Amino acid sequence: MIKRQISNTLLENAKSFPAVAILGPRQSGKTTLAKELFSKHKYVSFENQDIREWANSDPRDFLEKYNSRVIFDEIQKCPHILSYLQQIIDERNLEGDFIITGSQNYLLMESVQSLAGRIGIHYLLPFSAVELKTTGKFNTNLEKLVITGGYPRIYNKGIKPETFYRSYLNTYIERDIRLLKNISNYDNFVKFIGMIAGRSGQILNLQSISEDCGISAITVKEWLNVLETSFIIFRLRTFHKNYNKRLIKSPKIFFYDTGLLCYLLNIRNAEQYATHYYRGRIFENFVISEIIKYNYNCDLHFPVYYWRDNHRKEIDLIIDKGSNPIAVEIKAAKTFSREFLDGLKYWGAITGADPQNLFLVYAGDNIMKRDGINVLSWEQIETTLKTKD
Repeated sequence: MIKRQISNTLLENAKSFPAVAILGPRQSGKTTLAKELFSKHKYVSFENQDIREWANSDPRDFLEKYNSRVIFDEIQKCPHILSYLQQIIDERNLEGDFIITGSQNYLLMESVQSLAGRIGIHYLLPFSAVELKTTGKFNTNLEKLVITGGYPRIYNKGIKPETFYRSYLNTYIERDIRLLKNISNYDNFVKFIGMIAGRSGQILNLQSISEDCGISAITVKEWLNVLETSFIIFRLRTFHKNYNKRLIKSPKIFFYDTGLLCYLLNIRNAEQYATHYYRGRIFENFVISEIIKYNYNCDLHFPVYYWRDNHRKEIDLIIDKGSNPIAVEIKAAKTFSREFLDGLKYWGAITGADPQNLFLVYAGDNIMKRDGINVLSWEQIETTLKTKD
């Protein structure tokens, strides 16, 4: 099994909180990790219909049996059980007593709030490049890595990415989306996901999506929330400091996993990726999602944004570290060009940013400094989060 970078953080927080939640998309490895790290805990899966019916019909009786040192898997199937846990946790107050996994944030977070102050919440996303580097399975071919994505089953079982993502998408629609009453036309929803893939890295335009998909703007909002809270996409919002500039305020949409993104865009091999007109956006998505994974895995939780003014001056990613935000520009080219630094120089001029907090990440191999700015290969993405405050 590939060691997950978040493991030490989970173990440390299990010494501080009575409950620890591991949330993330389906098939990201939550169950496997929980069982490995907390092997002495009893294991209960709410995928089991008998277990689920018992917990739903008589939660107090259920918790008389499972009242300590338990892993509750897929808790979104039975979220109300968390409200009953509060009393048990307050009475026992034992660190690491309950480990909770869930893959649907929208069904969980309201119930999780009942455990505020008693639960450490963590997000486990698919494998990052940093995690894959610790194994013999890291692919130094950027194109193949981007297309393959990071879902553990692809690596552990040797499944072809195309086969995995076809099954994953069908399972997501059949098992998760059917839980939502406001989605009745599944064909339209599949079309909608594909349309969102085509807009990855773009500024969100609800009206445009509404017209192209033939659904109302209200439905677009609802369906975007479904994709976001089930860890398929995330919204990158604009950096709030304006530096006396008029700013674009709409968010951008990105996918947590570029393998799924490429599948939805019908990109099946490295040659298609290399010549695809979305290659720049896909690479930008890859870099930003890798930084977010590292952010979560190391329990840093720095807010991330993009920045753009009304003169179309833009920074692809801002990592908000308080008084010293990190600015990151992303270029899909494998050959460095000094013009890639123009946006960072503009940012530095209007903000007075320290050059050590300015980064260009590109698809090439060399690491260097140019005009005082850090130029990184895609293989050193995590360096952007290792700067001193």
